[in-house]
Formats: sequence, structure tokens, C-alpha cells
Amino acid sequence: MSVNLEVDLAGLQLRNPVMPASGCFGFGREYSEYYSLDELGAVVVKATTLHPRLGNPTPRVTEVTCGMLNAIGLANPGVDKVIAEELSWLAGQNVPIIVNVAGDAVEDYCQVVDKICRSGLAQAIELNVSCPNVKLGGLAFGVDAAVLRNLVEAVRKVCTLPLYVKLSPNVTRVQDLALAAASGGADGLSLINTLIGMQIDLTNRKPVLANRTGGLSGRAIKPVAVRMVYDVAREVNLPIIGMGGIYSGRDAVEFIMAGAWAVEVGTANFTDPYACPRIVAELRSFMEEEGIKNIEEIRGCAL
Repeated sequence: MSVNLEVDLAGLQLRNPVMPASGCFGFGREYSEYYSLDELGAVVVKATTLHPRLGNPTPRVTEVTCGMLNAIGLANPGVDKVIAEELSWLAGQNVPIIVNVAGDAVEDYCQVVDKICRSGLAQAIELNVSCPNVKLGGLAFGVDAAVLRNLVEAVRKVCTLPLYVKLSPNVTRVQDLALAAASGGADGLSLINTLIGMQIDLTNRKPVLANRTGGLSGRAIKPVAVRMVYDVAREVNLPIIGMGGIYSGRDAVEFIMAGAWAVEVGTANFTDPYACPRIVAELRSFMEEEGIKNIEEIRGCAL
């Protein structure tokens, strides 16, 4: 049976709903040596900031039970170099580009988004709102509904592309942040970002990561991510990109049934460079076996 994997994300047409998560795929160059990037629904590039960032001191990655902790610190070459060297290359790979944008202040976000939109090299923006908001004493944009709404409203004024907001799970009610992003003008939502975690070195009796804490990703967080996608899908009428512990086509189906329109694959890429195209193939096989003709037949069926 022929199945249709195409999805429409707020006007962004994808050949299938599978894409790599920001920060787990670089800008795609290394993975393009393994397979053609046009096998993917889109490529979500590494977080991009106004100025270059070296990131946090090392060690900044450690493996934990059923996942990993990272405290990379948004290391990237800055938006101008990303546009000139990375997006210009990626634009020739016949795959939609979603640029993840981070910043320390509202003005930073707006300048980066404006530059990317004017470049004509990207097809969508994903706002990373789990960054410290320096002007508000270190408060993260993603944990205060009013602050998040103001950020999205400001970015919306300069953003001419579909605008997705990547939500933090480190909140009491993720639905409240989703509603704030929607009221600010977001076209869609991405969730979840990493959970805050820590690992202690038993020999030196100190945290393993130089940053002490890091973002927990991998299989361990999937049940939390599925639940949050489900909760948001019940209250917010926007397309959702779900992520968190996706390692197989069946994992992707679970997110879609919970209300996701598409999925991002993160940590799985580190242990299997073919994870994304494999998950596309497994998703297709599942649909064929179950007699499902298109994604819309199962999207949100568990709600």
C-alpha cells in the first residue's frame, strides 16, 4: 500500500515528518557524508546567536543511564558566519532549513531572526527560549509566560518566516507557556527541550560537568515529552513538533498520536548516524502494516 508521509507545518511543506533536533546535527555537513540530506523532512540547525560563542568549559557532555547530559553552552560561530558559510552550503542540499535562534536579550533574538529572514536561505525559525535573559537577572525566557509572550511578539514583528517556539519542560504547566507563545504570534511549537539534570563523580565527589548541571536527553525523557505534547495539543490549536527520546519509527508514531505534526530526533544521532533516515523508513513500514494512508489519520488520535 502506498502511504503519504507529507506534512504541512504552517505553510512549510515537508516530504516527511522527521528532522534532526537542533544541537544534535551541527549544520548537516558531517551527516551528509553518510546519506543525502534530502531524505529528511527538514534540517534544524544548531542554535545561532548574534555573536560567536565558545560555549561552556569542559567537560560538558557525559553519558548517563538511558541518555546523556550536555552543557555545551550554545557554542556557534555567530549569525553572520552561519549565514555565509553554513546556510549557504545547506541551501544547496534540497532540504528545508529551520534555524534555531538563541539570545541573551530580546534585541539579540530580533537581530538574528531579521538577518536570517533577509538572507533568503531558511524556510522557518525555531526560537530557543531556554537561554538566560541577562536583562532580567538570569531569568530564562521559557519559564515566565509574560516574558515569553513579549519575546515572541517582538520577534514576530521582524520574522517573515514560519515561527516555531521551542518550549522548556522545566516548568509547572507547559500549557501556560504554549498559550503565551501562541498569543505572541507563534505559528507553531516545538517541545520538549532538555530536562535539567546532574551527575556526581564518586571519586572526586563533585559534579561531572564543569557547569555542574546539564540538559538531560535520550530515552529517559520520552514519557515526559509524550505527556507534554499531549497536554499542549489538548489546549493549543497550533502545529507541534515533538521531540525527546525518539529512537525508532514507533517512537515517532507515539508522538504523532499524542498530537505532534512532526518530530525531531536528537540524541539518537550520536549513536547511530543513520537514525533519521532509518526512522523515516520504520515510520513508513508501520503505516503500511497498519493500513494507514497518511499522517493525518493518526495525528492526535490518542487525545
